[in-house]
Amino acid sequence: MIAQKNFSRSAINSTALSLVQFTMEWNGASQIVSMIFDDLAKSYNGTADFYAVNFEKEKSLSKELGVMEAPTILFFKNGQLIDHAVGLIAKNALIEKIETALSNSNNK
Repeated sequence: MIAQKNFSRSAINSTALSLVQFTMEWNGASQIVSMIFDDLAKSYNGTADFYAVNFEKEKSLSKELGVMEAPTILFFKNGQLIDHAVGLIAKNALIEKIETALSNSNNK
């Protein structure tokens, strides 16, 4: 889990593709997405950075970024929010979003 004080330096300002998952431990959808997220973090190790934020403990960060519910995954590249996914999302859909973000960032 990443805290707000380290968030900007670690996730937003990274030149790598950064995926930030807002999650709640007790939420069933968050638990399912977390398993997918963790699996993808291993698959894309060295290609993209993966971070988890506790939605309830980091309420000010959630509010600052406009995150209204968990699970939510935000995609950042060079300080810019480039994509997002809200709710229960299929692994294939997340892979497609990651691949699109990676291919777009390679073209810039």
